[in-house]
Amino acid sequence: MTNERLPRLHRFAAARFSPEGEYGLHLTAGVAMLLLAMAVFAHMAGAVVAGAPITQLDVEVANWLHAHARTNEGLRGFLLLVTHMHSTPGILIMAALAGIWLYRKGHRYWPIALVASVPGGQILNVLLKHTFERARPHFAEPLLELGTYSFPSGHAMGATVLYGFLACYAACHARSWAGRVLPFVLAALMVATVAFSRMYLGVHYLSDVLAAFAEGCGWLAICITGAATLNRRRRAREGRAGAPVERQEI
Repeated sequence: MTNERLPRLHRFAAARFSPEGEYGLHLTAGVAMLLLAMAVFAHMAGAVVAGAPITQLDVEVANWLHAHARTNEGLRGFLLLVTHMHSTPGILIMAALAGIWLYRKGHRYWPIALVASVPGGQILNVLLKHTFERARPHFAEPLLELGTYSFPSGHAMGATVLYGFLACYAACHARSWAGRVLPFVLAALMVATVAFSRMYLGVHYLSDVLAAFAEGCGWLAICITGAATLNRRRRAREGRAGAPVERQEI
C-alpha cells in the first residue's frame, strides 16, 4: 500500500510546483504568501492588543518623528503631498486609470484581480479598523487630526495592494530576471514612502503600517491567485473541449 501511495504523492507534489495546470505553482505560491502574511498580521495584532513592548516602541518612534517633523518644512510638505495622493480617493483614481488601461489592452482577468484587490482591500481595512478600534497617536500640537481608527493603516494597505498589483503585472510580462525583480523593488520603495509619510505626520504608529503591509500582501495573494486560477480553469475547459486556447493571461 505504501509503495502505491508514493507515486501518487510524487505526482501530487509535482503538480503543485508545475508552472502549468489549474492548480500549479501559482496556487502554491499564493497560498504560501497568504499564510505568511496572516501569520505576520496575527502576530502584530496580538502584540498591539496585549500591549507588548512594540507598543512602547510605537510611542517612542512617534514622538521622535513628531519632534523632527515640526522643524523640517520641506520634507513635511513633500510627505503631505504623498499622503494626500494616497488617500482613499487617490488610490481609487489611480486604480481606475490602471483598470481602464488593462481593459483597453484586452485583458480579462487582470482587471478582475485589480477590482478585487484595491476596492476590496479598502473595505477589508475599514472592517479591521472597527474590529481593533485603536486610537491614533496623540500630540498637544498635531500636524494632522483624524477621527478614524489607527490599526491597520489604510494608506499603507492601499499602497501595498495597488503597487503590489502593478509589480505583479510588470513581472509577469518581463523577459528577464532583472525585469521581474525591479518592479517589486520600486513597489516596496513606494509603499515605504507612503508608510513613512503617515508616521512622520503623526497619524499612525510603526505597528500600524507594518500590519497594513502584511494585510495588503495577504489580500493581494488571494485576489491575484483567485483570478489566475479562474483563468487557468477556463483554459483547461477550452482545451478539453477542443476549442482554440487563448494565450495565458495570468
